[in-house]
Amino acid sequence: MNTAARKRHSRDQSRFILTLTVITGLAGVLLVSTPVAATTVTNTFTVQAVINASCNVTATTLNFGAYDPTSATALNGSSNVSVFCTSGTPYTTTLNVGSGGGSFVTRTIANGGNTLNYNLYRDSARSQVWGDGSGSTFTVTGTGSGLLTPSTLTVYGDIAAAQDKPPGTYTSTITVTVTY
Repeated sequence: MNTAARKRHSRDQSRFILTLTVITGLAGVLLVSTPVAATTVTNTFTVQAVINASCNVTATTLNFGAYDPTSATALNGSSNVSVFCTSGTPYTTTLNVGSGGGSFVTRTIANGGNTLNYNLYRDSARSQVWGDGSGSTFTVTGTGSGLLTPSTLTVYGDIAAAQDKPPGTYTSTITVTVTY
């Protein structure tokens, strides 16, 4: 390489380095001095759930035990109806006549063709027949405390005194209905 070519090469190399330095410096200045503005947008959405009114009911057996036909007093017993309704749900509880027959005036429990007269009440004085609200019967109303918290209702039963019937087990199945 001759001297003139070396000088040109050295000058070109110097210009290249100078140009590269200027470009790098300008890029650095542009990156540092140019602020990048972030843009944000927002919106909302709804979160919801629906709890429908609901009720369940359970009941315990009303077992009067042994009935003595010679007793001058009625045989009393009681059981519980547990109503589970969503909180704040109003409900009405009714009892049917039962599978033993009879009527709301006098329900019967049966053993074959033999029957014993009895009735079910919503009060401990046994003066308000618990039925379906027809005639002179009553229902029991309430408001739900939650599906995990029962409203416990007491059913009071009474078998009339002095019924001379054959021995055996007398039964009837009562249907509890909760309307809400």
